[in-house]
Amino acid sequence: MQLQDLRSVPLHLGAGSDIRRSLERLAVEFNASGFVLGVVGNLSQAAFQCPGQAGPTILEGDLEIITLQGTISPQGVHLHLSFSDGACQVWGGHLEPGTLVQKGADLLVGLLEAGGGSGEGPSLHSSPRQADRLHPTDGAITTALQQPVLREPAQVPAGVSAGQAASATSEPRVDIAVLAGCPYCARALRMLRTLGIPYRVVPPSGGGSLPQVHIDGVAIGGYDALADLHGRGALEPLRRG
Repeated sequence: MQLQDLRSVPLHLGAGSDIRRSLERLAVEFNASGFVLGVVGNLSQAAFQCPGQAGPTILEGDLEIITLQGTISPQGVHLHLSFSDGACQVWGGHLEPGTLVQKGADLLVGLLEAGGGSGEGPSLHSSPRQADRLHPTDGAITTALQQPVLREPAQVPAGVSAGQAASATSEPRVDIAVLAGCPYCARALRMLRTLGIPYRVVPPSGGGSLPQVHIDGVAIGGYDALADLHGRGALEPLRRG
């Protein structure tokens, strides 16, 4: 059994932040699994799954977080939320997307690093207050610009010739324009690599902020849009496998 080091990472979420999606992004960016150790804050909306119910329950109002417990990993999260309303009535269940911070929330997350670090992902021994520096450096982005990643050939379906299959799979479905020194570009590249999604780095088109992400030729936006799609599971069909 391999021992693991635990690194505590503070996470501050501002008004309007989605708690579940923020934790999903954290796990992907650090490429690490872990636990929520503690939380204080309030909510304007809570989305949670009650036992035996067909769908999530959604409550709005001045809601105070009591507990948030569970596990996170790049593959997903499993978290239990409890909170109180203005009448001090306590509610709780499985945390779902749509649980929104009202004024602010501060979480302490414990991230696990096997054997002192595998060399994959950002170092968990660096200061969490320097999060932007934990992502790929300018050199990593330069390397990505010089060496675009191509998708591995897929299995040839019945009735499709090898030539047709090669034409259909020779190009990745994700194009991304980045800029050296841009932390959100670095985060977007790390997310694609961590999820195993082939991509091609292309020059920026027109003005606007970077990164610029296109899926199947359609512009979806930047890092936040990419992270939102990941949080909803919409990137799964793009993964290599």
